[in-house]
Amino acid sequence: MLVYGIFCFLFCFVVAFLISPLILYASKKLKAGQNILHYVDAHKSKQGTPTMCGLIFIFGTFAGSIFAFNQSYTLALMTVVVMLAFGVLGFLDDFIKIKSGENEGLKPYQKIIGQLGISLIISFFVYNFVGTSIYIPFSHTTVDIGFFIIPLVIITFIAFVNSVNLIDGLDGLCGGVSFAYLLSFVAIMTLGLPALTGNWLVENQNLVYISACMLGAILAFLIYNGFPAKVFMGDTGSLALGGFLSAIAVFSGLELYILILGIPYVITSLSDIIQVFYYKRTKKRIFLMAPLHHHFEKKGFHENKVVIVYIIITLLIGLSTYALTSVFGS
Repeated sequence: MLVYGIFCFLFCFVVAFLISPLILYASKKLKAGQNILHYVDAHKSKQGTPTMCGLIFIFGTFAGSIFAFNQSYTLALMTVVVMLAFGVLGFLDDFIKIKSGENEGLKPYQKIIGQLGISLIISFFVYNFVGTSIYIPFSHTTVDIGFFIIPLVIITFIAFVNSVNLIDGLDGLCGGVSFAYLLSFVAIMTLGLPALTGNWLVENQNLVYISACMLGAILAFLIYNGFPAKVFMGDTGSLALGGFLSAIAVFSGLELYILILGIPYVITSLSDIIQVFYYKRTKKRIFLMAPLHHHFEKKGFHENKVVIVYIIITLLIGLSTYALTSVFGS
């Protein structure tokens, strides 16, 4: 598994790296530049940076899927389909922004309806074909929750996809944190947990391989997206990435690990929710700016430092979680 996983990683890195200049050229040619929100003063210099370039890791991962699958690959194939479905939704949002010249794309209710529709289809797929059991972290236990798997899957997708979208606010932040998160998740998936054995063993090996493809593709994207960013992933990339990460967690039965390994995503979303709720009640702000990474920027921390700290924290959480799972769960 390790050797083939490394092959998938390297292959997709090379593919994504090679297509990056083409996507960057096409984005510039089509004048698909990012419109910066007027109240994010520190990012005014980023106005016009090519967006929708999450296509780099979308195409890279898709290309790798041709070679990554082995024998039973229903779950891995569905993961790619989910990534593409959310990517199309994000593409529509980005396209409208570019066409209008504003930072407003799809209406919030349109995004939610689209996300809900995709999530609903996936939830019934999980209920009918994947199973209704979820793994309890740091244990030898899986719990069959029956029909409740449907609302759990829907909530997981909508919450996680939007959290990934929210954290995409600084150069390299979303890609870097997602790389660290997925690397940790893949490591845990190789431990032979109860949720990953039995009839689904080969299927989950293919989930590891397609995750390795995404890791390679994200790393290639980060070459261009690291500070100072030459490209942005846009909603095309962030929604596709959020859909991919959600699918890996849901199809492996490890949904609850999102709350542990994905603490940066959780904190990002909570900071935004708390800010909005508190401001509506008091007309005052708890944070200088939400989500939380912008608060740190306002405090005077360089965005590169914020990004590095977020990635390190994600890696440390991943390492600790892996260690605890290997001792108590495998």
